[in-house]
Amino acid sequence: MTEQTGGIAELVIITGMSGAGKTIAVQSFEDLGYFCVDNLPPVLIPKFAELMEQSSGKIGRVALVIDLRGREFFTALFESLNYIKEHHTIKFEILFLDATDDVLVQRYKESRRRHPLAPDGPPLDGIRLERRLLEELKGMATQVINTGGIKPAQLKEIITARFHARGKRSITVNVISFGYKYGIPLDADLIFDVRFLPNPHYVEHLRPLTGQDGEVYDYVMKWTETQTFLSKLLDLLGFLIPQYIKEGKSQIVIGIGCTGGKHRSVAIAEYLAKQLGNGETESIRVSHRDADRDGKPA
Repeated sequence: MTEQTGGIAELVIITGMSGAGKTIAVQSFEDLGYFCVDNLPPVLIPKFAELMEQSSGKIGRVALVIDLRGREFFTALFESLNYIKEHHTIKFEILFLDATDDVLVQRYKESRRRHPLAPDGPPLDGIRLERRLLEELKGMATQVINTGGIKPAQLKEIITARFHARGKRSITVNVISFGYKYGIPLDADLIFDVRFLPNPHYVEHLRPLTGQDGEVYDYVMKWTETQTFLSKLLDLLGFLIPQYIKEGKSQIVIGIGCTGGKHRSVAIAEYLAKQLGNGETESIRVSHRDADRDGKPA
């Protein structure tokens, strides 16, 4: 069993939209050494928290999958979490898995499953109802992961990166570059638009490259507006990150966007990862969602 963080038991509530990947998520937590329970009734969470504290660290890191079962689900869940806050020292987080309606519909079609809230109707009816019911819970979540467009192995990688070594750092900063033409990352906490910077796409020999290549990186960095922007951005993040830590957040996702997600956003994301990685209170993970897509302008 994985050692708990700093002597304080850790509880992760895994929830979200049906079909968004909760099964993959709980498998990921099992691989990380969490004690996992699927479909635990919310009314039993306080009893489980009591068991955790009485286990002398043997059950120090727990992940519970909680699925939607009607309005009584919310009442019981909120009451249970409030009880933990008042009576236990357990640190808990809510991990909410989400995906767009069209992605969820496609997954239901591929699996030929019925949506639990629309057993006799089209999946989209159940998805829309579930999204409305879960809106408040999503707002309470400490982490939201959009699973649309990623494979199960990638979801496991994301969860592993965010939950692996909690005791070593105060916060994990995930920097992701993306292209606006492919949509904004739904799980981003902060988004910065760098489409105002000079575009390497219009330099013919740079067009096939990405912001990870030295020539493109240097091109993006050489402009006065780039340096001014980075100075102001680092100053802002230098203020924000300690505030997020103070509020108890264990991770933030910073999205850097340009048109196609290939040149400018990639270079800026790489720069931020290097600069933020020098701190003692955060670990850094950088990824480039759209850099390898076949696109036009970046």
